[in-house]
Amino acid sequence: MYLADRGSAAPTSAAPGDRRAVPDRRPGRRAGSAIPSTVLVLGTVSLITDISSEMVTAVLPLYLVAELGLSPLGFGVLDGVYNGVSALVRLVGGRLSDRGGGGGHKAVAVVGYGLSALCKPLLLMVHSLPLIGAVLAVDRTGKGLRTAPRDAMISLAAEPGTRGRAFGVHRAMDTAGALCGPLVAFLLLRAAADGYDAVFTVSFCVAVVGVVVLLLFVPRRAATATGGTVAAGPAVVAGDAVGVKPTALAQDAAGRDPAGPGPRAPVRALLGRPEVRRLTGCAVLLGLTTLSDSFLYLTLQRRLDLPVAWFPLLPLGTAAVFLLLAVPLGAVADRIGRRRLFLAGHLALLCAYGLLLVPSAGGAALVGTVLALHGSFYAATDGVLAAATADAVPEGVRGSGLAVVQTGQTAARFVCSIAFGALWTAWGDRTAVLAAAVGLALAAAVSARLLRRAGTPPPPASPSEQTS
Repeated sequence: MYLADRGSAAPTSAAPGDRRAVPDRRPGRRAGSAIPSTVLVLGTVSLITDISSEMVTAVLPLYLVAELGLSPLGFGVLDGVYNGVSALVRLVGGRLSDRGGGGGHKAVAVVGYGLSALCKPLLLMVHSLPLIGAVLAVDRTGKGLRTAPRDAMISLAAEPGTRGRAFGVHRAMDTAGALCGPLVAFLLLRAAADGYDAVFTVSFCVAVVGVVVLLLFVPRRAATATGGTVAAGPAVVAGDAVGVKPTALAQDAAGRDPAGPGPRAPVRALLGRPEVRRLTGCAVLLGLTTLSDSFLYLTLQRRLDLPVAWFPLLPLGTAAVFLLLAVPLGAVADRIGRRRLFLAGHLALLCAYGLLLVPSAGGAALVGTVLALHGSFYAATDGVLAAATADAVPEGVRGSGLAVVQTGQTAARFVCSIAFGALWTAWGDRTAVLAAAVGLALAAAVSARLLRRAGTPPPPASPSEQTS
């Protein structure tokens, strides 16, 4: 089902050399709007799904540590599973969505969202550590499957020059759900006798609504901003709109590289592109020192000795700042460069680590400042990295390209969770945060050097220049 305007005028054509913008009447876009309707609908799906997932995420650390008595190391392993298992299947999700033709992105996304929804009621039935770990692994498998095809649909629907803003809009809608989820969990914990069971049950119902919206309102075939739909298999492209030169990644329908004999492995071919290789390397380096949200909130809770019932409200601060800044910073990334803003976001996270290490800091001021920096970090990095990756990857393998970078980042954060939990168990939370801060400073310095070597790409072409 398409959400395109009905009864709109026929498309106009431009004579050669005419730089006037051509009205866009393709499916999945609204007339007179810079944000495609496909992006808005996917944002709605993410909003609903994040209400569901963040309800669970908000109470899960306290449920595991306070109710089940896990040590920081044990929680670090489970948190690593929760945030890192998706790394094992993101490449699969991206590759399957690219091979499935125009409708492959949506089909794989539906499977991913459906898997995560089915896991919510299972949390009501399992109480041992291994079974909880298994359920969380399946839930993150669903996230891993859906992330790359969803981001591919966003990048294909948006004009190259406005991808940062399009991802910003999507992430803002996604974060609106992240803002509501902990609030709903907080209210349920205070109102229900069996608070955790109520949270898991309501979370499942909300997740089902998100899957239904995806099935009914997202176009089956991915309409691209440059016209037409994505064909099955890798596409041969002449180059993207940000000046990235075509490489041996361009393949024929059989998956073979026309520039050389024999088939090429998709991951190897993608990493053969210097831009993708640098972005992946930086995402891995920085991910190795990026604390999970759960550990950051647990550290704050321990510093301030917050009551259990108030713990689910901590993610609200991060989500509120993310919501406010996602669109503006996405637009800033389109103007000043996505890689620069990506690095600046990690500097904000480094400042948050520094505040956690200040002995005299405390009270509401500490909480507010740390959460504001944490939300700024996400607004400057999450959608911005996806937009930067989309610039470097041809349309026909967009899902696979996004999955390569996201897999590297997620796998690195998996390692970080386990290492941080081990350090906390052995030497305490302050020493663990100090190690993370030193590592992040070094990783940011190396990443800045890597991205500086790549040079500054030309600004994205405007829609009028693309039609000339």
